[in-house]
Amino acid sequence: MHSSYRLSFLFLLIVLASSCSSRKFSKNNKQIEKAANKANNNSYKSYNTLSYIDEFKAVAIEEMNSDGIPASITLAQGILESGSGNSDLAKYANNHFGIKCTSDWRGKNYFRDDDQKNDCFRVYKDARESFRDHSEFLKRKRYSFLFQLDKNDYKSWAQGLKTAGYATNPKYPDLLINMIEKYQLYQYDQSESEKQKIAREDRVFAEINQNIPQEKKKFTPVDTPPPGAKPIIADGTYTVVKGDTLYNIAKRFNLSVDELKMLNEMTTDGIKLGQVLKVK
Repeated sequence: MHSSYRLSFLFLLIVLASSCSSRKFSKNNKQIEKAANKANNNSYKSYNTLSYIDEFKAVAIEEMNSDGIPASITLAQGILESGSGNSDLAKYANNHFGIKCTSDWRGKNYFRDDDQKNDCFRVYKDARESFRDHSEFLKRKRYSFLFQLDKNDYKSWAQGLKTAGYATNPKYPDLLINMIEKYQLYQYDQSESEKQKIAREDRVFAEINQNIPQEKKKFTPVDTPPPGAKPIIADGTYTVVKGDTLYNIAKRFNLSVDELKMLNEMTTDGIKLGQVLKVK
């Protein structure tokens, strides 16, 4: 009976802690939404896909000319990630690409369920800052090969993002390419001379190399493992628990999905409870 009482008491504490956390996240979001409502006079611009493209094509072109990411790719990702700018994350947090908080993030946070309950997302002062951060997010080792592509090669960029583990959906390249071709987003992509390409690559790769020592701090989301998750053990393995996906395990250990699958000789994205995965 005594043991049963202790277990019941422990369960109650867990429920109360979870409830307190949820209230804290809800209070935070209400503050963010209140500030956004004030800044927008309680009136948000409603976009359709065409008006979204018209609104943000200039900043996408600006980012392309700076770093070499095709404007068509940036626009297609923004449309898919933000629901053409109409998601709560885009409206209240100015976050158009679903970029999450990391340990070095010093800005405000907005919480919503994603890979886990109450995942932490970055809040930007405006959409332009979100587009800039999207470019910075891609300037790391796992995506570095993409910057060797021509900045108007949207098809190779779409395939490369999937190869690098940006998305687990096997149809992600098709979603991007179909969006680009349906709305002729390729018209915003621009070619560059060989001399311009070499200069851009030198500049971007210098930034990527500078980022490498800080990649874990700069790019690993601060989300925590699901309740009950076992820590990585000395032999470099991790045991799958309820709530895990191949995608969030890969992110947790700073791997791409393809790298995780290769480590474990996997041919599909399916995992099961209790499965032991190599993570290093």
